[in-house]
Amino acid sequence: MILPIVAYGDPVLRKEAKEIDADYPKLNELLENMYETMYAARGVGLAAPQIGLPIRIFIVDASPFADDEELTKEEQKELEGFKKTFINARILEEHGDEWAFNEGCLSIPEVREDVFRQPEIVIEYEDENFKTHKETITGIAARIVQHEYDHIEGILFTDKLSPLKKRLIKSKLNKISTGKINIDYRMRFPKAKKKR
Repeated sequence: MILPIVAYGDPVLRKEAKEIDADYPKLNELLENMYETMYAARGVGLAAPQIGLPIRIFIVDASPFADDEELTKEEQKELEGFKKTFINARILEEHGDEWAFNEGCLSIPEVREDVFRQPEIVIEYEDENFKTHKETITGIAARIVQHEYDHIEGILFTDKLSPLKKRLIKSKLNKISTGKINIDYRMRFPKAKKKR
C-alpha cells in the first residue's frame, strides 16, 4: 500500500526516533509498504519518520544511481545491488574529506541543494530479520545512508545549509508545509487548510 509522505513542517520529522524489537507489529507489512511508497515517489531512500512513524527504520535502494555515466563501472555495479533495510542503525564512524553533492528529499519536494558529507561511514544496524551487521559504506551509497540516517535523528538536509541558503529557500519551505505545491505522489501536509 502506498502511504502518504509527511511534508516539511510536521513535528515527527524533528523527533529522534525510538528503537524497535522483533515484536514490532506487522513489521513485514510496514517494510513492504515503505518500499512501495518509495518507488511510487521515485525515491532512493525512505525513513519511517517520513511516513509518520518515529521509529529507527529506513530503507535504501541506490540502483537508480547505477545509470549515472559520470561514475566508474565499478561504482555503477556497486550501486546497482545496493538495496538494504536498516533497523536500529547507529553510525559509528565517518571518515574522509567532506564533499558536496546535490541532495533532495521526498518530504521537501522541489528543493535541491548541495550538501557536504564525509565519503565513508561505518554503520551498525539490524536487517529485517534482526540480524546485526557492521559495514563500511562509501561514496554515493554512504551519502544516501547518511541522509536517511539523519531522518531517524530528527535532522533534515536543509539543516546542513548555510544561513544564506536557508533564507533563500524559506518561502519554498513555507509553501511545502502548507501544501501549496504540485507533486505527483501522496503527501500529508502539517499546515494545509482543512476543507469544510
